[in-house]
Amino acid sequence: MKSDHRPQKLETQLREAIRRKQFSLGTEKTYVGWYKQYVRFHQLRHPAEMGAEDISRFLTHLAANRHVAAATQNQALNALVFLYREVLKIDVPGIQALRSKRPKRLPTVLSPDEVKCLLGEMSGVWQLQAQLLYGCGLRISECLRLRIKDVDLGHRIIWIRSGKGGKDRSVPMPKTCEALLHRQLEYSRGKYEEDRQHDQPGVELPHAMERKSPGAGKSWPWFWVFPAADSSIDLRSGIRRRHHLHEKSLGRKLGVAREKAQIPKRVTAHTLRHSYATHLLLGGADLRSIQQALGHTNVKTTEVYTHVVEAIRGPLDSPLDGL
Repeated sequence: MKSDHRPQKLETQLREAIRRKQFSLGTEKTYVGWYKQYVRFHQLRHPAEMGAEDISRFLTHLAANRHVAAATQNQALNALVFLYREVLKIDVPGIQALRSKRPKRLPTVLSPDEVKCLLGEMSGVWQLQAQLLYGCGLRISECLRLRIKDVDLGHRIIWIRSGKGGKDRSVPMPKTCEALLHRQLEYSRGKYEEDRQHDQPGVELPHAMERKSPGAGKSWPWFWVFPAADSSIDLRSGIRRRHHLHEKSLGRKLGVAREKAQIPKRVTAHTLRHSYATHLLLGGADLRSIQQALGHTNVKTTEVYTHVVEAIRGPLDSPLDGL
């Protein structure tokens, strides 16, 4: 099948199509990564010269040889279907591949005492971020992308804009966070004033907002709650401006806190989100409310926490304890 698309320009076209759809930078990196793996698997053949059979072979390779999880295989499929339909304008019906059957493991969850010890070993902005992850069930990207306008101190509400799947939601702000949050907003105000004094470009805006009101990036409501200490180059626009803090920084701080707290479990930012949902369920919250708080589209995604709770409580008493 012939195509006017040139191989050296296809990655650029893919990135542009992703940005037109207003997908996140994380999705862009993921989709481009799968495109590159697909091409390398087929000895650098151009995707326009391939089709459903070649996609099926690649997906089967992921399941049979790399033993990826079903969610990872589906992610690869979505990326390739997007490439063909949105960039190459080629329909690819009839994709048939061996489906991944790697079992889905239950998420790691901390006990309330472990969460308390972990938070106790953190301080400042890192402690505040960890408090929001556990206290509000935020994803780390949702936490770091918070804008000033998303924090309603008067009503004690935090708004999560364009979360996973492009959905908005709100969660109650824990009282425990208020003191650190006030201090963080003061710090953010200082960075905002610094940028205005040096006439720095405004912060990154959502795609639609950038078109409709490009000047909003220089306004206080759109500024980051967790701004980076210095400006850096925007990977998409090439503009030097201030971004929010990077995910890796919090990950390192959590690792240090876990060691100090002597917690014998793997602790990531998502572990705190899992713990939030599980502890709510243990406390009697209904599954539907937890689903809304987490921003899950399908309640089946939330149901995994019922299995965690069952494992924690134990379905049966051991006969050993009756001796």
